[in-house]
Amino acid sequence: MTSAKFIVFEGLDGSGKGTQIALLQRALTEKGYPVCLTAEPTQHATGGLIRDALGGITKRTPHELAALFLADRIAHCENPADGIRAMLEKGTTVICDRYYFSSLAYQGMDIGLDWLLPAHVGCPAIIKPDLCIFLDVPTDECDRRISAGRSSREIYETRESIERVRRSYSEVFERLSPTHNIKIINAARSPEDVSWDVISAVGEVLGI
Repeated sequence: MTSAKFIVFEGLDGSGKGTQIALLQRALTEKGYPVCLTAEPTQHATGGLIRDALGGITKRTPHELAALFLADRIAHCENPADGIRAMLEKGTTVICDRYYFSSLAYQGMDIGLDWLLPAHVGCPAIIKPDLCIFLDVPTDECDRRISAGRSSREIYETRESIERVRRSYSEVFERLSPTHNIKIINAARSPEDVSWDVISAVGEVLGI
């Protein structure tokens, strides 16, 4: 069995990340791979501050929110008990729902990437993923899924914001593609078809 890997899922709200993460976890577990699921924002104190801001409870400037995500991500990587680095060192493959690609896409819309990108990819405490999977779904379909599944929306979940974020992700991936392993998967299909492509992409990284 190969060494543990760090796999990140990204996508617009309503893209089906939760479903695909669960399907991948089941597939890897059946093959005997120890798997840890995690997500951002975390359950640390910084994660709580972020959720309050995203929910509109506490007002934060774009730079404040970006800084909170950066601090939360460092804690996520470095926590000695259950951080990403600790799990990988134990031989556990880590699957993360959102990572710095989200910060670059969302906060980058308001403050740009000039300081935000090097702050993340240049920080030695922040671990570079072995694979980023982006579940690509058209804006209208994401908007429909959100409307069908939720009674309220966060600040980035309006249709206009979803479209802006989709364009922002494209810019981020263009900047990072020379140095990162990024797989863009058409997620506007059945969960089973999407899962097939996800598991194939992960299999390439794990060597299975």
